[in-house]
Amino acid sequence: MKRMVRTALCLTAAGLLARAAWGVPSAMGGAPRGERAERMRRSPQFRDGKFRNEHPTQTTPNGDAGDLIRRYRADKDRRKPRGPVPLVAQSSDDARTDGLYVTWYGHASTLVELDGARVLFDPVWSDRVSPSAHVGPRRLHPVPVSIEQLPTLDAIVISHDHYDHLDLPTVRALVRTQSAPFVVPLGIGAHLERWQVPADRIVELDWDESVTAGPLRLTATAAQHFSGRGFSRDGTLWASWVVAGPTRRVFYSGDTGYFDGFARIGAQHGPFDVALVQIGAYDPMWPDIHMTPEQGVATHMDVQAHVLIPVHWATFTLAPHAWAEPVDRLWREAKAQDVTLAVPKPGERVDIDAPPAVDGWWQTL
Repeated sequence: MKRMVRTALCLTAAGLLARAAWGVPSAMGGAPRGERAERMRRSPQFRDGKFRNEHPTQTTPNGDAGDLIRRYRADKDRRKPRGPVPLVAQSSDDARTDGLYVTWYGHASTLVELDGARVLFDPVWSDRVSPSAHVGPRRLHPVPVSIEQLPTLDAIVISHDHYDHLDLPTVRALVRTQSAPFVVPLGIGAHLERWQVPADRIVELDWDESVTAGPLRLTATAAQHFSGRGFSRDGTLWASWVVAGPTRRVFYSGDTGYFDGFARIGAQHGPFDVALVQIGAYDPMWPDIHMTPEQGVATHMDVQAHVLIPVHWATFTLAPHAWAEPVDRLWREAKAQDVTLAVPKPGERVDIDAPPAVDGWWQTL
């Protein structure tokens, strides 16, 4: 009898592991080869077999791993909202507009409409940010709209290949529902190619390279981060992004630590109407690769932007800090520095020419 029980438990465990591992190899993406790999090796950012930041950086947790685990385990309730996150579930129509509008869907996924064109940044519609659909950080709120409700896009822009920014099911859905190109940093085309994105819809750029999409010019700019979906790191490039139309300009930080490159981006490409800036998932153990909220305000000022919209918070628990801490700290610093701030609810469309006053909607959660 005991042997039968042990056998049943082993089979159950094996089944659960198999379920968790289903689809993982494909989700991990592909390795650059051939001309793609040759182009990567020619990049000024590629040295000794890897992409590098401008400055030496610590890209793995630096400190007491036991302390990090203890902080993750402590006060778990602080790292998620106490009630449902309010969503604005409005679907966008295909009417083109000459204004500038930003719709944040949660985490880093953001739709920008400017000069009659549309760009979708880092779309992630999956329930988990992981190579598995069954394990890994899970959403703290639903996506406000389905992929099918998105308007016609002119470009889909990816900042880097981490799972919370590049998501296999979302990419496949966008291949099916949209015809826009995927504009990505060097090397990420190998992931897209493995996922059957048509070659003519893949545009790979190095820092300071540009491509046009409709009336827009998209430029990959420097960031201070790292990459990797499997067991090796830094085999693909990471980037921040400049989107310039005939009359309007947008900056997206991607994931990044704070560094002097933002001042150069501001001098070369600014001023910007709006900056979408990463403010969450920071920790003293990885200070070089994610910004604090105060550094997010400094980045906004460095790139010479008018309105600041925070991203990379509220949707997935990726660091030990409290759920609302990033935006609380950001709001205090924005007021101290006299920065115009907009904090939309997920799905809320913000008119950058008339941004709504910050109302602290998250503070009731």
